[in-house]
Amino acid sequence: MRSSYSSLVAVLLLAAAPAGAQQKADHAKHHPPTDSAFAATQRRGQQVMGVDQYTSSHVFESLANGGRIVLQRDAEDPAGETTIRAHLREIALRFEKGDFSLPGQVHATEVPGTAVMAKRARRIRYIYRQLPRGGEVRIVSRDREAIAAVHEFLAFQRMDHRAPGHVPD
Repeated sequence: MRSSYSSLVAVLLLAAAPAGAQQKADHAKHHPPTDSAFAATQRRGQQVMGVDQYTSSHVFESLANGGRIVLQRDAEDPAGETTIRAHLREIALRFEKGDFSLPGQVHATEVPGTAVMAKRARRIRYIYRQLPRGGEVRIVSRDREAIAAVHEFLAFQRMDHRAPGHVPD
């Protein structure tokens, strides 16, 4: 009886919580506060990208010809969506020039794959596209070495951001 009462109270409290608080509570359940490295990445990500990383979703998808980076707000947020779109356009322009300093700032390390991506910059295209609540950058190449580097880059991003497709240790 007591356990069902506790469950009911928890459901009622969650239903009454604002959406942002609910998202942070869901995140905290999967990423305990002791995960200080993840929390630091989230803080740096918010500084570099300009939006709360706990209320935004990343997708880092490897594709046969490269991959894609998707960043979207979890709920409608016109100002946040504008910020994300500007950030992703900037990412596409910087990556095109072989500049991977922003991911380095977010992760506080040289991100795997970026050295080869910078070296082979002329063989990779970065295509920005607006999406609902954010945008995406498609990464396209026909060069096998470049594609392998893109896949390495995206795998690291999935892992460090705990994004969909990441399997925790």
